Amino acid sequence: MKLTSTSFADGQTIPTEFTCDGAGGSPPLQWSEPPAGTQSFALVVEDPDAPHGTFRHWGAYDLPASARQLDAGAGQEGAKALRQAKNDFGKAAYGPPCPPTGDKPHHYHFRLIALDVARLPGSPSKVEDVLDESEGHVLGSAELVALYSRG
Repeated sequence: MKLTSTSFADGQTIPTEFTCDGAGGSPPLQWSEPPAGTQSFALVVEDPDAPHGTFRHWGAYDLPASARQLDAGAGQEGAKALRQAKNDFGKAAYGPPCPPTGDKPHHYHFRLIALDVARLPGSPSKVEDVLDESEGHVLGSAELVALYSRG
């Protein structure tokens, strides 16, 4: 399984429109055929370079096994099509990259996880809960890394 975006390549800078310096919507994402037995997907976006430890920007879960993409802006707050957990900004939505001005480029890890269950057990309230509840159900994963810095 491979995760890609039409807006940036792995290891490249995420366009400003998908950051706090732009409109701040989630970027378009696409993925290839998942492992056999996949019943759903979870998606997590984390910044391990944040000043106080890993910052979680997005957690979406219970994506159907038939899905192969998320359109730009799919992670907006209140999106009915996605089940989303609260990010470290305190919102159940995509939280755009917004590193402190002057920091070296931060790495934003977009990780798609193929799961052997149609729905995660429980109802994850925070992004880290999505990861915790995925444990024991992971069939495979794919990662796409974007970079971003401000000033």
